[in-house]
Amino acid sequence: MYRATMAPFARTNGSATQAPGNIRSFHAKDHLMRDFCDAKAMAKTLRDALNVKSVILTTSESQELVARIFGFRDWNVLAARINEAAHPPAPSMKVLIATPSETGIPVVPMRDLVLFPHMISRIFVAREKSRHAVERSLSGDQRILIVTQRNGKDGSPDNLEALYSVGVIANLIDRQTQVDGTLKVTVRGLERTGLIRLIDGPCLTAEIVPIEEHRGHSAEAAALSSAVLDSYQTYAKVDFAALPSGPKSRFRLPSIGDPSLLADTVAPLLSGSIEAKQQMLEANDGVTRFKKLIELMRAGQPKAVA
Repeated sequence: MYRATMAPFARTNGSATQAPGNIRSFHAKDHLMRDFCDAKAMAKTLRDALNVKSVILTTSESQELVARIFGFRDWNVLAARINEAAHPPAPSMKVLIATPSETGIPVVPMRDLVLFPHMISRIFVAREKSRHAVERSLSGDQRILIVTQRNGKDGSPDNLEALYSVGVIANLIDRQTQVDGTLKVTVRGLERTGLIRLIDGPCLTAEIVPIEEHRGHSAEAAALSSAVLDSYQTYAKVDFAALPSGPKSRFRLPSIGDPSLLADTVAPLLSGSIEAKQQMLEANDGVTRFKKLIELMRAGQPKAVA
């Protein structure tokens, strides 16, 4: 017998300020993973299956492996996602359609994170205006705008030139205050939006406009969906078909039925520059986004040696 070495099934950009989560929703009506017991049961099934093949995993190692198979950074992020799905936001937290607002939506600029729709991420908020933005969001409808700044070294990105023109409206799921006053915030991306005006004050706020997506559900996008899944299996070195029969019957693999959702699921899992990921976020054409994803995954694969 030998012990398995934990190897990542998905790559992230290594940022210390974010922990991306899978953007796939585990709703009770669509999935059997409704609570921690189901997730732990899958980990046990996987551990037992590997044990038969003389591959020994501890309980925690099998849980981490399950989290990575489904695209989460670690077990803690998966647990938070299950908990969030099991306890949906109250009606007062329901997301509104992105429209220009007189008062504006609170803004948190990010140095090294591009948030995507449906993506779960934990971010650390230290700047004074950003902390005020979080507090304002919590006192309102829990919406906040996450947008990436063009220069990560800019300590006061408070104008349109300092920020990318497309960000993501997010729900603020959780906030914890650290000993040094830094806020650890969990957000869930909702929809792309365009910035048209910034208002400076105790916190930065923005007037926004919705971004309409094109060809996201076209026949060409659907055809590219399969290519994206195939490329991701090679990129992440994971074979969905090799999952034990128990987990496969309890959990559905990533679906190509919603090409736009699939694209936004895969994008946060890839290694790549902030600029490359921002380009994918700004691409409102579904076919173009799929092609950029495939190019990025192929660029990240090891070169063949003759």
